[in-house]
Amino acid sequence: MLISFVDRTSISSTLADPAFIRHFALSSVDRGWINAAFFWSYGVFQVPMGWIADRYGVKWPYAISFALWCLATALMGAVTALAGLVMLRLIIGVAEAIVIPASYRWIRNNFDESQNGLAVGILAMGNKFGPALGAPVGAWFLVNYSWRVMFIATGLMGLLWLIPWLLMVRSDLPAKSEITEANLNARSVTLGNIMSSPVVWGGLITNFCYGYFTFYCMTWMPAYLVEQRNLSISRSGLFTFFSFAGIAIVAAIAGWAADRIIARGFDPIRVRKAFTVVGFAGGCTVLLGAYANSLGMALFWNVLSLSLLGLVTANNLVLSRLTLIPKPAIGLVTGVQQLATSLAGGVSASLSGWLLHVGGSYELPMVVILGFLVVGALATIILYRSEWAPRVTGVHGKMRQA
Repeated sequence: MLISFVDRTSISSTLADPAFIRHFALSSVDRGWINAAFFWSYGVFQVPMGWIADRYGVKWPYAISFALWCLATALMGAVTALAGLVMLRLIIGVAEAIVIPASYRWIRNNFDESQNGLAVGILAMGNKFGPALGAPVGAWFLVNYSWRVMFIATGLMGLLWLIPWLLMVRSDLPAKSEITEANLNARSVTLGNIMSSPVVWGGLITNFCYGYFTFYCMTWMPAYLVEQRNLSISRSGLFTFFSFAGIAIVAAIAGWAADRIIARGFDPIRVRKAFTVVGFAGGCTVLLGAYANSLGMALFWNVLSLSLLGLVTANNLVLSRLTLIPKPAIGLVTGVQQLATSLAGGVSASLSGWLLHVGGSYELPMVVILGFLVVGALATIILYRSEWAPRVTGVHGKMRQA
C-alpha cells in the first residue's frame, strides 16, 4: 500500500517543479488532467479487480500488478511527450486497482470485528505514509538530480518488495474446485442487491467526500505551498510529510480506540459512526488555513485539518466495507466503493485545477472541500443503518442480511 501511494503521488512534486512545467509547457488545467489521469483508469478497474480478489486470492494478483506499476513508474522518467506521460499514468492506475479490494478481502478472512479497526488503521497508514514519504523523497530527487531520475529511482527501488513477497507469503491461489465454490458464493450477492442498499450508497458518498480532501492534498498540496505560501520545494515536501504522517497516526489510533470501546460491549455501528462524524467535522478546519494571514497559522491548520480527518479513515472503512457487508461480496463491494474514491481523485485533481485557473488562488478549491466534508458527515448519520445492509441469497434462495 505504501509503495503504491509513493508511485501514484510522486507526480505531485514534479508538478510544482518549474523545469518539468517548462518541458511539457503545462498550464494549471494541464496539471489537473495529468493528476486526474491515474484516477480514471484506477476507478474503472476497481470492480474487475474486486472480482479477481474474490476468486483468485491475494498473492499472485498483487505480485503481477505490482511489477507492472513499478515498471510503468520507472518508464515515466523516459517520456518526452505529454501523451506518453498520461498513458503511463493510466497504466499505473490499472495496475494499482488491485491493492484495495485484495487488502480488504485479506482482512475480512483473518480478523474479527474487535480487531478490524486496528487492522484497517494499520493498512491505511500505508496510503498516508506513502504520500508523506513520497513528497519529501520526490522533492529531494528534484533538487539534487532531476524529475527523470526521480521516476526511475522510485519505480525500480519499489521492485525490491517482490523478493520477500514471493518468498515468504503462502500462495492462496485456490484450486479449481475452490474457484467454482467462490463463484457460487460471489453470486449469492448480486450487483443489484448491492446497489439497492442505502449502506452501500452511504459508503459511496462518504468515501467520495473523504477521498476528495485527501486526494486534493496528494495532488495539489505541494503546488499550494510553493505557489501561494512561497515555500521551497524541499520545505513543501516536509510539510506534506507532516500532514500525511498526522492522518496516518490518528487513523491507527482511532481504529484501535474504537476497537477497545466495542470490545467493552458498545454497539459497533454507533461507535464507528461517532468517530467518523467527528473526523469529518475536524477536517472542516482546512478553511481556517485557507484564510490564515500568517504562514505559521496556515501550515498549522493545514496539518491539523488533515490529521483530524484520520478519525474517519479506519472507522468509515470498517463500516462501509466490513461490518455491514456480507462476507462473500467484500471484494465486489470494495471495488464498487473504490470507484467512488477514484472518482473523487479525478474530480478533485481536475476540478481544483479549474477552480485555481478561474479564481486565481487556492481559497476557492478549499471552500469546495468544506462542502464535501459536511456532506460526508450527513451521509454517515443518515445512511449507515444495520437494517439497510446488503442482503445475500442463501442456499435455498431466501434473502438474509450480512
